[in-house]
Amino acid sequence: MKKMLIIGLVWPEPTSSAAGTRMIQLIQLFQSENYHITFASAASKSEFSYPLGDLGVEEVEIQLNDERFNAFIKELNPEVVLFDRYMVEEQYSWRVSAECPNAVKVLDTEDLHFLRYARQEAVKKGVAFSNQMLYSDHAKREIASILRCDVSLMISREEMDMLMQQFNINPALLYYVPFLEEPIDQEKIESWKSFDERAHFMFIGNFIHEPNWNCVQHLKKVIWPVLRQKLPKAELHIYGAYASQKVEQLHNPKERFFIKGRAIDAQRTMEQYKVLLAPIQFGAGAKGKFVDAMQSGTPNVTTVVGAEAMQCGLAWNGFVASDDEEFIAQAITLYQNEEVWNFAQHNGIALLNHNYAKQNFQKDFIEYFNAITSYLEVHRQQNFMGQILQHHYNQGTKYMSLWIEQKNKKSSE
Repeated sequence: MKKMLIIGLVWPEPTSSAAGTRMIQLIQLFQSENYHITFASAASKSEFSYPLGDLGVEEVEIQLNDERFNAFIKELNPEVVLFDRYMVEEQYSWRVSAECPNAVKVLDTEDLHFLRYARQEAVKKGVAFSNQMLYSDHAKREIASILRCDVSLMISREEMDMLMQQFNINPALLYYVPFLEEPIDQEKIESWKSFDERAHFMFIGNFIHEPNWNCVQHLKKVIWPVLRQKLPKAELHIYGAYASQKVEQLHNPKERFFIKGRAIDAQRTMEQYKVLLAPIQFGAGAKGKFVDAMQSGTPNVTTVVGAEAMQCGLAWNGFVASDDEEFIAQAITLYQNEEVWNFAQHNGIALLNHNYAKQNFQKDFIEYFNAITSYLEVHRQQNFMGQILQHHYNQGTKYMSLWIEQKNKKSSE
């Protein structure tokens, strides 16, 4: 049995975020190819951390800047190491290369963080986003991490195109792996609540993720004041993990604006509602809330940024609005017009089954991945710039980390 080490930024929480769901999907994908998986993280677990042991995954707690990691990975000697986001690669890649130079290094990007940060900065400054904003220190760090790895898993074709066209990244270093979902079949469709059995609007999103907090603020200040006047019996229910006090303070029953907190089962929660509202102002990657909406037969209204990378030429599961006025009008139409609502639901079924059904992607990815593992030396020679970056970055990071190690030892004496 082949061995794979996943180093997590956090312990996966599928009930808290789409990132947690994606990690479980990746674990199951590699397990189907006979990999024994060890998951290690320096983060603290929470009560919502997924019980990886139930999947047969070995769990290991590690520390940052700790020489014991070298001994741990040398003994484990995995064929594959997957880094959960570029910040993890920065911390551990040099140690992996030192002890297991022949291990295939995989980066799961989740989304391009530098793209999200650039869009966020544009919104905060009240200026139009331009590609010139992408050339930041965040971009330098993240792209360097991509170059140091043998392959980076991308969840957005648009982001892949941007990396290849704007930053000249070798396509052989990138591979598109979307959310890997069970297709929607007739039995599932028949289990959904009908238009008349549903009521109210909803939003869902992890509040640690800044785009979700911004989205709720926009709903509260801009969208809902108009919608609640137009639809006097409708309510807006806000769900999300890790709601802080500033989120809780938005709860206002008189305005029919309710903060509901964590949804333990996102899809079961969604299927009670008529429409998902997601006026996303900035972000990147694919949005798990829309996959859950499709899986629960819940149409939505979002923005161009919200739907980015998810349509792939197909009709949306609702409407994509270009401004607030259009967003509000489309939300009213979906909420009141059963025929339009049913058509939107039908679009969601087609979109998910084409763009996210796991059987459409797993076989091709595994063939590609096996080819890399079989011809790793040749693959790396074609990415010589990555080897140069790895050499210099490893040296700098190594000595900084060793300095921190010594400092920590002295502090504990």
